[in-house]
Amino acid sequence: MAKTPDFTKPFQDMMANLPVDTSSMTEAFKSQAQLSERMTRVALQAAERSTEISAAWAKDTLARMGELTTSKDQPADYAKAMSDFASAAAELAAEHMAAYAEVAKKVQMDTVDLLLNAGKEAQADAQRMAQTATTNIQNVARQAQDAVTNPGNKDKA
Repeated sequence: MAKTPDFTKPFQDMMANLPVDTSSMTEAFKSQAQLSERMTRVALQAAERSTEISAAWAKDTLARMGELTTSKDQPADYAKAMSDFASAAAELAAEHMAAYAEVAKKVQMDTVDLLLNAGKEAQADAQRMAQTATTNIQNVARQAQDAVTNPGNKDKA
């Protein structure tokens, strides 16, 4: 039976001879980690503020409930208390929803700012990596050309 050729060694040799700059990958990883940290900070701040709004809303509602549950002398007073509670609840809802909208607006603005800055950094990193790769490939091409034109001098290749 025919054996499948093992390309492991030639492939390892080829990869060992390619000029690879791992510092660019390290920098890319660091940039991504920093972006993640900033995005997490934005999300956590939004969650904290949203929790504060929810707690204030619940506290205000419970305070209004206390007024609603007091005993009344006349049945009409119960209807008025319920009406007052409903209008106060609607007012509270509008106020707190506006506060939530402000949180969402701030998160959106911060996220867009972070992503724009990350895009600029990524573009600069990519340009720097491309320049380094181009220089390395040109050097390897020169060495290969020198090896072909001067076969007796193997120290350069």
